[in-house]
Amino acid sequence: MSAASSIAAPRARFNTLPLLIALFCLLWSYAFVAGKIGVTDCPPLILLAARFSLAGVLILGISWLRRDQWDLTWRDAAVFAVIGVANNALYLGLGYTGLKTVSAGLGALIVSANPVFTAMLAAMFLGESMTLRKVVGLVLGIVGVAFIVWHRMKVGTDSPHGILFTLASLASIVAGTVLFKLLAPRGSLWIGNGIQNIAGGLAVMPFAFTLSSLGDIVPSMRLAGAFAFLVLGGSILAYLLWFHLLKVCGATAASAYHFLMPPLGMLFAYLVLGEHVEFRDLLGIVPVALGIYLVTRPAAASPKRSGT
Repeated sequence: MSAASSIAAPRARFNTLPLLIALFCLLWSYAFVAGKIGVTDCPPLILLAARFSLAGVLILGISWLRRDQWDLTWRDAAVFAVIGVANNALYLGLGYTGLKTVSAGLGALIVSANPVFTAMLAAMFLGESMTLRKVVGLVLGIVGVAFIVWHRMKVGTDSPHGILFTLASLASIVAGTVLFKLLAPRGSLWIGNGIQNIAGGLAVMPFAFTLSSLGDIVPSMRLAGAFAFLVLGGSILAYLLWFHLLKVCGATAASAYHFLMPPLGMLFAYLVLGEHVEFRDLLGIVPVALGIYLVTRPAAASPKRSGT
């Protein structure tokens, strides 16, 4: 038996993809709670500038200590930097600004509509088909998110200003997802993630120190814990898993895992932050879940003719 086949055999017996998906969903959904804790004691843009910069330095520093081979071209490095601005600086910068006046549960729900809009842009720019089933799914997803947002605004639970920032955050991660598949950077995802974090930190830093002050930080153990999770679990591990899933599963299928974010995000927000969850919120998840299922469900394979 060759070395290649001996390595392939264990992989065939144990598929690690479901475990990676589960870990990604847990890390990504809890990040909304950690972010809510962080922005309570620290201005959001200062928190993000520090988070991105430290994560980027850690990733590239570990790569240097391990003497990892730099296998990225200048073009690949530039693409990772652009994606870092979209997926880090814009997505989280807008999202964390929204979290100042929006609950962690609603933030997770709005971002869970990612697969719906990703599928729409994938049809436009990546050549993926747009069927009637996908159109119905898009409408259901939009209706579900709009229903919960309208209900939260009506009862005054969440700020319209914060909701607008969160919707802009959603648009940023959708754009970043499509850009990653469209530009298809090659090379190490680990080093690429380091470049993304450095680019995100540099993009956020001027705004962070112009719009806020270090004196606004309230030092606390919960802030330290949230920051540690956001750097290690969020910026490093969760993003590494996210881009791995994008490569393995494709834009539409990988983004479908955000379907699990609303219930997980609301559960963590309830357990850790004591956020109130109403039955109407849970009702709104139903059309979102159904819409994402319709958008991301693989088309039935056409039967093969005999003799071909």
